[in-house]
Amino acid sequence: MLISAILTPMGKYSIKELEQLSGIKAHTIRIWEMRHRLVVPKRTPTNIRYYSDDDLKKIINVSLLNSHGVKISKIVALSLDEINQQVAELSETKKSIEIYIDQLVLAMIDMEEEHFEKILSNLIIRFGFERTIIEIVYPFLEKIGVLWLTDNISPAQEHFISHLIRQKLIVAIDSIPIAPKIAKRILLYLPENELHELGLLFYHYICKKEGFRTYYLGQSVPYKDLKVVFDAHQPDIIISAFTTVPQPNSVDAYLNRLSTDYSSTTILVAGYVLRKLKNPVPSNTLIFSKALDLKDLIIKLK
Repeated sequence: MLISAILTPMGKYSIKELEQLSGIKAHTIRIWEMRHRLVVPKRTPTNIRYYSDDDLKKIINVSLLNSHGVKISKIVALSLDEINQQVAELSETKKSIEIYIDQLVLAMIDMEEEHFEKILSNLIIRFGFERTIIEIVYPFLEKIGVLWLTDNISPAQEHFISHLIRQKLIVAIDSIPIAPKIAKRILLYLPENELHELGLLFYHYICKKEGFRTYYLGQSVPYKDLKVVFDAHQPDIIISAFTTVPQPNSVDAYLNRLSTDYSSTTILVAGYVLRKLKNPVPSNTLIFSKALDLKDLIIKLK
């Protein structure tokens, strides 16, 4: 889209997870361990190596400095406070998107709401809402997807992130005037038991901004309720996203049912579980992977 509200127990990351979150190859992290004692992994009772939240934060900051030209030999001579200070200075002078993504990751790990809010608000002012979401927030959500998949983020942290981003999305959506009744209509929903709503909210923003009349049903919509709304508004396009449901072995059947029941409607779908599709999608169904792809598709369907 992904530890507890007070970070107890601490996050436990494998070296592969550190690689995915920091951008530093596992081989390089091991070299830095052996040569410079940059981080010192702990071990479980069964002797499996793992890294803590503090290790992750340090590796991310070291990665940022190193990728902007600071040699590792100089970084290891710095105190933790000096490393953090240099990263803060870097964020003020450089325009690399990776810096902002990593700042959001660090704020999330520490559950620093004010800091997270400040970063996000400043980015929106600097780059505009749409660019911030597409170029920074989406990659950020993909990066912390590693944490979701490895149980290194608790429901409390997930709600923390979702709530703050959701607020921004809803304010942006509400600021766009409702399209006239003659405009093409789009219905947006998530299937029953699907709760990952942030992507759908941004799709809603894109559709509304492009001048479509939208009907937003949100998360976990029973199929029978979808039909009731469809019959009432007769949308030209249906948009949905499948992150955890339907189950991979029933995605084909779900798409076929959608296609058959709404055969005169264009169906646009995205989501992780679609990667495991075994059969071609129905003729009136299109898969997209990025918000920009969706934007291109709906513009062509105007």
